[in-house]
Amino acid sequence: MKIGILSDTHKKVKKAKRALDFLVHNGAEFILHAGDIVEKEVLELLEDCGKKYIAVYGNNDAHLTEYHNKYHLVQEPYYFKLAGTKFKLMHLPFYMSSDAEVIIFGHTHQFEVEFVKGALFLNPGEVCARNKPISECCMLEVLDTEFIVQYYTQKEKENTYSLSKTFSYKRQKQ
Repeated sequence: MKIGILSDTHKKVKKAKRALDFLVHNGAEFILHAGDIVEKEVLELLEDCGKKYIAVYGNNDAHLTEYHNKYHLVQEPYYFKLAGTKFKLMHLPFYMSSDAEVIIFGHTHQFEVEFVKGALFLNPGEVCARNKPISECCMLEVLDTEFIVQYYTQKEKENTYSLSKTFSYKRQKQ
């Protein structure tokens, strides 16, 4: 299963749309947003993208609670199963224990991927391009025997995302 992952869209609705469209066009079957959604329009983009999704509240999303029942918004840490795999989704990197097989987080605006003791820790970076001149997103492919993470970036003056790096991790036997 291919899972599109984005985070920290903040007020950049057009950048969020580009990232989401890119992920869906490139085969994402499910979408995860790791918080700091900020704009209701980003929730509408998630709702209208044609894929199931989960979005976690970030530290800049308190005003979105009024839409909690309309969109698939969750509080952190949020545990769920997808593709036979236990996930933990959060915004703030406060719950960094390996109590799930895949731990997705945001907040730092820095892409990170690490595989520690059978757990994949993944931060897709920032869509908003606030801290650097690129937008970032990831695709996580969950296979029976491995995780494949594709890290995508889009420079400010470019029209599309390009693959920056691919990471592969052998899954532990369950």
